[in-house]
Amino acid sequence: MSDATQSGPVLAADGTPLKRSLARSLRVQKMRAMALIAPLLIFVLISFIFPIGKMLFKSVQNDIVEQTLPLTVQQLNQWDATTGELPDEALYAAFVADMVVAIDAKKHTRLGTRLNYEQTGMSSLFRKSGRKIKRLDPETDGPFKDKLIKIDKKWGEVETWSVIKTHSVKITNGYFLNAVDMQRTPEGAQAQPEDKRILIKLFQRTLIMSLIITCSCIMLSYPVAWLLANLPARSANMLMILVLLPFWTSLLVRTSAWKVMLQQQGVINETLVWLGLVADDSRLALINNATGTIIAMTHILLPFMILPMYSVMRTIQPTYLRAAKSMGATNWTAFWRVYFPLSVPGIGAGSILVFILAIGYYITPEIVGGTKGVFISNRIAYHISSSLNWGLAAALGSILLAVVLLLYWCYDKIVGIDNVKLG
Repeated sequence: MSDATQSGPVLAADGTPLKRSLARSLRVQKMRAMALIAPLLIFVLISFIFPIGKMLFKSVQNDIVEQTLPLTVQQLNQWDATTGELPDEALYAAFVADMVVAIDAKKHTRLGTRLNYEQTGMSSLFRKSGRKIKRLDPETDGPFKDKLIKIDKKWGEVETWSVIKTHSVKITNGYFLNAVDMQRTPEGAQAQPEDKRILIKLFQRTLIMSLIITCSCIMLSYPVAWLLANLPARSANMLMILVLLPFWTSLLVRTSAWKVMLQQQGVINETLVWLGLVADDSRLALINNATGTIIAMTHILLPFMILPMYSVMRTIQPTYLRAAKSMGATNWTAFWRVYFPLSVPGIGAGSILVFILAIGYYITPEIVGGTKGVFISNRIAYHISSSLNWGLAAALGSILLAVVLLLYWCYDKIVGIDNVKLG
């Protein structure tokens, strides 16, 4: 064999260099793998990534003022609100010109609604003034300063124009400030009035009550999961059917049933009075408060804690406990030093699942929680469906998402997400 043959590249069966042939084969395999996961990837992008991205953008998007009042915004950028003096005639003329166009396009009411989130009365101001401004001619009916003030005296107040200028930026932090009980002002971020500071309390209530619900589920689920894992197959199957039975019933039906049971004239109070444990004139207040929310949500989320625990406990061999007892350990020591540590991954998996589900619930707190048992998710639902303040709803949702991710990160650092198992 010649030296040229020995020093040349190794060839494949088809005569191409083996290295190039292997690289081409790997590319084909990767393309096939990508083709297999492409439908799932597209589904995740459309149903999960895109909505979250849109929500995050909604929380800072604020182009309605500049789009509706472009000429006015240009004039406002030249006006100094801190002087305490009203804008000059040029700004009023620009505002009338913008409003005439906006009224024809029916955008002025949307603008009023947006500014009303920041200052009460702006919506009615734009709606009522729009009817009279529509009759003005921007080219012949000037000057407009006195005419606008005559239409509504609020157009002669510096505060009105300050609000418009403050919220005329395209990208705003105003929604996030509102979400933490603050507000955007010409002087910078300031705290909301005392009677409007409710969102921080709702965040705190949501986290605290979700932790209580998670702990309640752990205490109630552990014995049930242990029975499922250690009973004979026939008895365990029957108990498993009872655990899964709530999944066959509508969430709304289960919540409504708890509303009936928890009332002062409901089943629970009537039973306690009949047993003599509670006086008839001292019935327990279990509805329209935090207690009702905790009881109802613990019942609803219980299966989500039992199933991960059960799947892990099924893998724990009984021989481990017998070995511990044979070495002199008591039943309690064998359980606490051997069985319980092995079941912790199931507790961790169930806790994460229940806690995240509890944070996002809003139907159950809405029905049984009253004013003292609602979560931040109820406020998000209100802003989406009733007040139509989607920017604030997006900001609240973004903060809630950030809190969940932060808690997940802390859990990973303290416990280790690799230790969480589902069996």
